[in-house]
Amino acid sequence: MTGMNRGPLVPAGAAFFALPTATETRSYAFILVPGFTLLAFASAVEPLRIANQISQRPLYRWSIWSEDGASVDSSSGIPVGVEGSLPAFDRATKVFVCAGNQDFASIAQEIVAALHRHHRHGGTVGGICTGAVALASAGLLAGRRFTLHWENQPAFTETFPGLSPTQSKFEIDSRTITCGGGAASTDMMLTIIANDHGDTFSALVSDMCLRTMLPEKSAKQRSSLSAILSSRNTALVAAVREMMTNISCPVSMDDIAATTGFSRRHIERLFLTTTGSSPVKFYRSLRLDRSRNLLASTDMSLVEVATACGFDSVSHFSKNFRTRFGTSPADVRGRHKLN
Repeated sequence: MTGMNRGPLVPAGAAFFALPTATETRSYAFILVPGFTLLAFASAVEPLRIANQISQRPLYRWSIWSEDGASVDSSSGIPVGVEGSLPAFDRATKVFVCAGNQDFASIAQEIVAALHRHHRHGGTVGGICTGAVALASAGLLAGRRFTLHWENQPAFTETFPGLSPTQSKFEIDSRTITCGGGAASTDMMLTIIANDHGDTFSALVSDMCLRTMLPEKSAKQRSSLSAILSSRNTALVAAVREMMTNISCPVSMDDIAATTGFSRRHIERLFLTTTGSSPVKFYRSLRLDRSRNLLASTDMSLVEVATACGFDSVSHFSKNFRTRFGTSPADVRGRHKLN
């Protein structure tokens, strides 16, 4: 791969949208972390390339970096070459960390330091997929709206208890930009392009991506609770939301009924008819699902995981875990350490 002296990529294409000739070229730098998600990375870069193509202007340039200057293997095992090791980025460059489903501790301190330095000097920083971990490690997320992939949010909140990610696909909060990865990277970039060059131009970029709708800034990563349960019943959704809010310190069904304003009997009937399960069993399944996530994505001890998921002992936790998943927490932890 050639170095930073190459000009912005302006490929030929049939589609065209006229923009003013005096247009600033905006720079992006992508720092790849081993195990980064290739889909999320490509989904962020391609809208920039398409914007250049349909405008036939050098609207955007991008560069790719790694902590040590070596190529980086993606989560699919495909290696991606880079420009080199981390430079001192120009303040106008937006610097994004592209990460994946790796252990949080694997983000190199050199990357964390580079982000902290760039932001301190007035630069914009971002995280793609689990890139928000690097921003959190650099102390850049306090008081900010941010997000990361929903699968990794439970482990994140355990690792950084003072920080709360949103469920949104992406967040743009001043000089901090984050997204959940995957197709959310495209949504994030389309919004940035709209801010730079207008909604009409961004809509054409979206069309070129074969994305027929512009992103909703408030869109969530996952379907709302009501959609997950295939129900629009406010009592059911309110009850599940209360359960999810109280994973580490489970509340009683009477408390849930009182908080939601619906009778316990009504809630129990809704759960049986909608999910085929009692609310108590459904609640326990939510806590066990969270525990499996933590076992597979953190180095928390079994005692810590059990406590974080509302079980009063490891033996009680292990018994329920085996009943739900057909294996022990220790087995899941062992497979995690082998990977």
